[in-house]
Amino acid sequence: MSHSTYNTLWSEAHEELSCLLDEELPEEPLRPERDRVVFFQRLASFYVRYVQMFRQLEEAYDQSVHPQKRRVIRQVLDSVMGRILELKNEMVEKEYSEYHYMDDIIQDLKLTPEDLEIPIPRYFIRERNRVLQDRERMFAAVLNQMDVTEKAGPPVMRMLTLERAIKVIQVAERARQGRLRAKFMREIHKDSERQRKAEEQEEVSTDQAAVCIQKVWRGFMQRKITKRLREEEMIFLGMAMDPKLSNQSQNELDVLNNEANRRIRQEEHEDDYQKSIGSVIHQLREVEGPEMKETMKDQIRQWFIECRDATGSFPDYPEEEDGGSALIFAEKTPEELAEELAAKEEEDANKKPKGKEETKEKRKKEKVDDEEEEPGLKMLPSAYLADLERGHKTFSEVWKNRNESKNFSQRHEQELIKEEKRKEIEVEIRKQVDELMRQELANWKLAVDKEKSGKVKGAAKKKKASKSGKRKKKDKDLTADRTTESLFEELVEEELLKKADNVKLKDYLGDYSYLGTTLRQSDIEPMPSLSDVRQVVALYAVLPLGSQAVHEKAPLVKTILLVGPSGVGKKMLVHAICQETGANLFDLSPLNVAGKYPGKSGLQMMLHLVFKVARLMQPSVIWIGEAEKMFYKKVPKDEKELDPKRLKKDLPKILKSIRGEDCVLIVGTTSDPHSADLKSLCKFYNKIILIPRPDYASRYVMWKELIKKNGGEVTSDLDLSSLAKISDGYTQGHMVQVVRSILTERRIQQFPKRPLTASEFVSPLARIDPVFQEEEEALKNWYAKTPLGKKRIKAASGKEGDEEPPKTGGKGGKKKGKK
Repeated sequence: MSHSTYNTLWSEAHEELSCLLDEELPEEPLRPERDRVVFFQRLASFYVRYVQMFRQLEEAYDQSVHPQKRRVIRQVLDSVMGRILELKNEMVEKEYSEYHYMDDIIQDLKLTPEDLEIPIPRYFIRERNRVLQDRERMFAAVLNQMDVTEKAGPPVMRMLTLERAIKVIQVAERARQGRLRAKFMREIHKDSERQRKAEEQEEVSTDQAAVCIQKVWRGFMQRKITKRLREEEMIFLGMAMDPKLSNQSQNELDVLNNEANRRIRQEEHEDDYQKSIGSVIHQLREVEGPEMKETMKDQIRQWFIECRDATGSFPDYPEEEDGGSALIFAEKTPEELAEELAAKEEEDANKKPKGKEETKEKRKKEKVDDEEEEPGLKMLPSAYLADLERGHKTFSEVWKNRNESKNFSQRHEQELIKEEKRKEIEVEIRKQVDELMRQELANWKLAVDKEKSGKVKGAAKKKKASKSGKRKKKDKDLTADRTTESLFEELVEEELLKKADNVKLKDYLGDYSYLGTTLRQSDIEPMPSLSDVRQVVALYAVLPLGSQAVHEKAPLVKTILLVGPSGVGKKMLVHAICQETGANLFDLSPLNVAGKYPGKSGLQMMLHLVFKVARLMQPSVIWIGEAEKMFYKKVPKDEKELDPKRLKKDLPKILKSIRGEDCVLIVGTTSDPHSADLKSLCKFYNKIILIPRPDYASRYVMWKELIKKNGGEVTSDLDLSSLAKISDGYTQGHMVQVVRSILTERRIQQFPKRPLTASEFVSPLARIDPVFQEEEEALKNWYAKTPLGKKRIKAASGKEGDEEPPKTGGKGGKKKGKK
């Protein structure tokens, strides 16, 4: 694909963005919507359209080689991601569910379920490649050192008990006798087979032999022809894949090769761009800098004289905090500017005593305004729409109609760098000029009016004094004298910092739920599909951790709890989050921290180490396996020594210190939430995601992919539909276990003669206990007691519908925003 293709993608995305901005920011504000269903449809429609735009911009950013274009695309891409998260947050608050079903909307927009899949931006890993490589080297060095120390120690002799030794001898002897018996029986069987064949031998004529061979051959050929015709018919009907299309064609390989080459060119063009920036800045300072300086001085002196003529006295020079001389060049008369500066000084003088009273009056006014507002549902204010408008304006003014016929190689444009850097140089020079002109104004005032100069100095001193009083007390750093590398090494040695398994979010297989909307319309709450789980994890964990710009302004998710039966892939999702974002994986599971850093001071040190390294080397994921143990109602006797509730008091305190700029996420996993205190658990984890057993569609996809991944072949002899049906209740973990037990090296070698069949999987499945319906119902009932679950039940029963609209029009919007 050429650069024009990606330019077209970029243009199409901005056309859609223009339409969305017109709808989201109309000239006349929209009236509050009383109907919750209609309001949700509007939100869902915006969400789906933003996701489509996200996919286009991600593709354009990944493949564009023009460094200046990529910066503009990146700004809009991050803002679109943030807006998607805001809409998701609003949909959760309005529908009281983490999962949403939009079958009707994607049908109206002529989209497929795959179009709703949240793409993981490839720049998350590519732009942190060097950091990740350095971290890998650190990990390898620490692990090698640990191996050396273990080998250097004396060999540990394992002493066998008498009972164990007898058992080992018995097993070996019984195995020997079994092999001998099998060999003996095989020889007897061969002898009897030889005798039987010798007795059955009869005289056969040539004609009979020929007929027998013909019959077998013709039957074989006819079956082969029938099979081929059936396969051709299935391919023609679109119910089977053409074998020619299953392998990558030469065109596909060429496309992949071109994409890799474009990424290499991206790096080359970026290096050239960075070098050019340095030379342009130097050139602007040397050539245009002196002229800028003199022009500013002349303009400021002119302003001094105009103010003197208009007001009878020299003005006060604007402070640096207020913008310095930049205020002077705003389109204002000297009188207006003098009045504005005087008003600011009065405001600063009266700020302290009146601050609280003013805020109280403001709140009262807001309350009155809220009460007067029309009842209904309104969209919450967005932190990203202004950024999206700015990005769209830049595209429209600079890039939309730009003639690039002479820039076929898509290298940077020198004039654009000059325009951008000229403003930065101007700000830099303005600060220098301000210092000089402030002194010059003071000299003029001394010459004309000494009293005023004294007051100006006094005011300036007061301002400085007030600024120093705002210093906040910093938390004590327990490891201020240590390097980040030494802290990293200690955490790896204590196994609190681990390497994440090499799994991606796309490896968490699962199909889309096609009946979600239909079931909800029939007042039946559907169980989410694994595709829904994958999307929610991408939205709440991967996108915010991958982009600092998104994490800072999007609705902040500090903690997530993954709840589901054992084997549904909770731990795999934690590792996938780390791999997709390049995050560090810290393990604070109760069983892992048991016995480490004993005592109260030890616990404080451990948490300090973990969170300090997590912030310094962000993004970071802090995993708490078996999260229910930390909030036990009653600690079991056999676990009292482990002290599983050790982190219960201190961890929530540290959680409060996590801010928007800290890309740190705590992820808990549990398969037994009933044993935990519900109130404490829900207070700590602000997002609870229920993961179900795989449904039929997901099981079908999983059997197919797992068999292929483990070296198997899916042929017409393997009835995947029946296999998916009989494996109802079994989790992903069970399925992986069964596939690995069947697809041994010997069985793979037998495929040409004996293809794989569904019946082979029945016996291993029968030996495993599935997740029964009662267990899943128990988890659903537990989830119904969580805050969001309670709201969902209340809304479904019709109570919420009567109460909500009057609240939402006024105070509701603010309350929900704080949630």
